[in-house]
Amino acid sequence: MNRSIGGIYRRFFKRPMDFTLSLIALIFLSPVLLIVSLLVRTKLGSPVLFKQERPGLNEKIFTMYKFRTMTDTKDEKGELLPNEMRHTKFGKFLRSTSLDELPGLMNIIKGDMSIIGPRPLLVDYLPLYNSHQKRRHEVRPGLSGLAQVKGRNSLSWEDKFNLDVEYVENVSLANDIRIILLTIKKVFIREGINFNSNIKDTRFKGSKETS
Repeated sequence: MNRSIGGIYRRFFKRPMDFTLSLIALIFLSPVLLIVSLLVRTKLGSPVLFKQERPGLNEKIFTMYKFRTMTDTKDEKGELLPNEMRHTKFGKFLRSTSLDELPGLMNIIKGDMSIIGPRPLLVDYLPLYNSHQKRRHEVRPGLSGLAQVKGRNSLSWEDKFNLDVEYVENVSLANDIRIILLTIKKVFIREGINFNSNIKDTRFKGSKETS
């Protein structure tokens, strides 16, 4: 019974709810978006938005939007410095408060993303997923998701993907509301942010399992 209700929500209500709530949020937060845009332009330079191709529903590629959080500082050879050397206090503030994610509301309105779902990862990872991990693309990616409220950067890639698939198998209004509330809590306490480039999960290199 619960699965059938979840299926109805996923098929008929999740997308309209995402669109409506994101449009309201975009309008309500427009002053914040304007202020952050001006600060990013002043402190980090242009372009203000970071754009990158990411795989979405059914692995369809889309352009994801975020506020940039790093400078374009280069070495004497003209090559970009390592990420940790291009982070500023302001950029770290944007990430720790998740303000850098606000432009993602445009992705939700366009239909590329959902409010809640597995986080969109790099296109380079697509060939590395096993059949179980590929299931994360059976739903639209989200601004936040189950893996983000369960541990975020502290989790291994395998644990993150298992939580992504767990979400896919249990999509429901109740779960989405619960994850939204937990996300708000984590944003306020700024939990799960790590700027250390040496953390073990910097990039996904594939799993031992091939099933």
